[in-house]
Amino acid sequence: MTTPISGSVITGSGKENEMPGADSVEKLEDGIVRSAEQVSGQIRAAKEAISTVIFGQDRVIENTLVTILSGGHALLIGVPGLAKTKLVETLGITLGLDAKRIQFTPDLMPSDILGAEVLDESSTGKRSFRFIAGPVFAQLLMADEINRASPRTQSALLQAMQEQHITVAGARHDLPKPFHVLATQNPLEQEGTYPLPEAQLDRFLMEIDVDYPDRDAERRILFETTGADETLAKASMNAEILIAAQRLVRRLPVGDSVVEAILSLVRAARPNPDGGEKLIAWGPGPRASQSLMLAVRARALLDGRLAPSIDDVLDLAEPVLKHRMALTFSARAEGRTIPDVIRQLKARIG
Repeated sequence: MTTPISGSVITGSGKENEMPGADSVEKLEDGIVRSAEQVSGQIRAAKEAISTVIFGQDRVIENTLVTILSGGHALLIGVPGLAKTKLVETLGITLGLDAKRIQFTPDLMPSDILGAEVLDESSTGKRSFRFIAGPVFAQLLMADEINRASPRTQSALLQAMQEQHITVAGARHDLPKPFHVLATQNPLEQEGTYPLPEAQLDRFLMEIDVDYPDRDAERRILFETTGADETLAKASMNAEILIAAQRLVRRLPVGDSVVEAILSLVRAARPNPDGGEKLIAWGPGPRASQSLMLAVRARALLDGRLAPSIDDVLDLAEPVLKHRMALTFSARAEGRTIPDVIRQLKARIG
């Protein structure tokens, strides 16, 4: 089912229009609605296919799909053994993407990710440089335990994640489309790790917490993964369908009330220049607003709706904002946490 649109809307170009006339509504229904229903069915089929392999992580699967539909990258945080690596592997198969994996270690070098130029000598004795592409040239890149590599190596992903291309020896090399980074991080072991800098954290559209499964899900895991037969992922989409879905996400209309909710929430998550309760040391920039705008559209499409609602904004606020904020010393001394502050900000809107 699709959600009816009323009042003024914000179009994909960001311009505000009054309620469209009969001809415009008919064109909207003939174009976007038909495409949305078709793409939504394909995405839900992919979600169901992933759920046959990954159990008890429905919210994680949904947020990861929302991130990919939005054209962004995700940081998965959880203790070992919660199927983070398996999730990324299954996503690559189900979405029909060329997936590669990098195990980040302290001795990993930028050239191990991006690639390097080597000197070749032909049979005639002529020498020339040839670029050998690294594993970053993939449609779905898994950066496993990304915080174990040095900042120098972590920064090698910055240009790739934002610009969709890299530069080696002054030459530009475009990455495949679509291009998504799904990084994992273990919150337990901090010795020998390098916390991600704020500049790189901001490149991730969402920070997704992977929690323990409930009892029923863990019971199913025991039977499904320790028997003689193993359930394997099956392809439900391909790169062309995914790119079309990502373009459709940007065309979905957004109600004026949803836009105002996004602006109010993100701006409230910044330091208060007018005094008052000083909880936030630094907060999200405009990229957070852009990320939330795309994420609520993608979530609506995943649910089979034509337009997002304020509930989408509230549900996605925490994974979009929490890695883009830091609390003041006084707030931390009082035992406040970033999720607590975000819930407080959400209560003012919802």
